[in-house]
Amino acid sequence: MYARSLGDDGAELRPLDPWLAEEFLAHMDRGREFIGQHIALPDVVTDLASSRAFLQAYADKAAADTARIYGIWTDGTLVGGVLFRTMDVRLGTAEAGCWLEPSAAGKGLVTRAARVIIDWAIGERGVHRVEWLVAAANEPSIAVARRLGMTKDGVLRESYPYRGKRHDMEVWSVLAPEWRRES
Repeated sequence: MYARSLGDDGAELRPLDPWLAEEFLAHMDRGREFIGQHIALPDVVTDLASSRAFLQAYADKAAADTARIYGIWTDGTLVGGVLFRTMDVRLGTAEAGCWLEPSAAGKGLVTRAARVIIDWAIGERGVHRVEWLVAAANEPSIAVARRLGMTKDGVLRESYPYRGKRHDMEVWSVLAPEWRRES
């Protein structure tokens, strides 16, 4: 997939390739505290070398067909992204996720971008189940799961150690037949 429009507001979804490491790092620096409220991405991407290594790891996983990562741009600026953290086409499962810097929050960008990648995974790759794992305190991400028509499967109690504290994780999912009915 190359650039894909996310609507009339100029937002677009593009692959987030290793050659974009500087732009990815600048984006992470703009949103580091906001993004880091619930996910460790800003703790992993701290300098140019770690930015490049992170994106290269996803490029390698994409080549192996086990993960994907995409950036969300508005007016030519990288402001967030969506990804498949894991993808097992043989088993028909994938785990989707997202992040945004504060300037992009509340505009529906993640919901629109997630729809594109879920459509692709189910329609093109034959994925049967897409999961969305989210910290129980991450209300905006839970709202995205709801807008995507996902079902809350349950809570993994204190399963996620992050910044010195254990957090509950909610598991949301959508199955291919449900997605096709709603789309």
